[in-house]
Amino acid sequence: MKPPVPPAAENWVYLPSGTVIDRYVIERPLADGGFSVVYLARELKDQTQVAIKEYLPLRLAYRDQEGQVAPRSEKAEPLFLRGRRLFVEEARTLAEIKHPNIVEVINFFHANATVYMVMTYDYGKDLGWYLKHHPKRLDAPFLHKVAMGLLQGLQAIHRRSLLHLDLKPENVLIRPDVDPLLLDFGAAQRYGGAFASNRPGQVRTPGFSPPEQYRRHLPLGPWSDLYSLAATLRACLDLKPPPPAPDRLRRDLLKPAAHQYRDRYPFGLLKAIDQALQLDPALRPQSVAEFQALLTDGVT
Repeated sequence: MKPPVPPAAENWVYLPSGTVIDRYVIERPLADGGFSVVYLARELKDQTQVAIKEYLPLRLAYRDQEGQVAPRSEKAEPLFLRGRRLFVEEARTLAEIKHPNIVEVINFFHANATVYMVMTYDYGKDLGWYLKHHPKRLDAPFLHKVAMGLLQGLQAIHRRSLLHLDLKPENVLIRPDVDPLLLDFGAAQRYGGAFASNRPGQVRTPGFSPPEQYRRHLPLGPWSDLYSLAATLRACLDLKPPPPAPDRLRRDLLKPAAHQYRDRYPFGLLKAIDQALQLDPALRPQSVAEFQALLTDGVT
């Protein structure tokens, strides 16, 4: 058995400011979640700012007094190691994709018994922040630019037979001039052909994940990401997430956006949202191109 976690280590989550790791120096933490911590850092060579994402699943691991990341128990170790492998796969996948609306990975490396992903640092606030602090900015021109930018990013990953599977307001960075950037590919999956049986793991966000991420018999495909995109846009209208997919499957109380907001937003935008939020995957737009057609002219 592994020794118990030292009490002091429970509160020591972040790498201290000034820590030098690989060829970077840590400035401060930017964000943390259940599986990782993101830091603002600088390259030692030219002082370029970057964002560094560290694999640190606090449910499974802790940081010891030497800064190493270790599994909490023998039982947690296989899950920790599997997650670390998937983290590396995410980094490699993103490093291959270069698109202005997708976060760019420029390096990844092993240190402290874990893995680090180095990304370009972009200025902005995530869409969830806008929902809370600037809801009046979420007008039709704003939502149209967000939708079109995200659709272009999704099209780039779908062409590689990849699905994002975790599109939500917190994973959309809004840069200056309402230029959206799609973040966090930790739940990404391949689909189609030999990958058709590959199913998502535990990454599901109530309100934004489609029914097929809860029910294995429903197919995954581009329509799954389009459901999440539509849910994200619908949250911008309602200022709250849509009902979770399992609740909607039992009793769907979500009223069509085309009825509720017809006097405030273009019909094409509302029709695209409603169509992509269909519970039956076959009734949704099947591709980015189909969603874009609905968005721009409202043709069903």
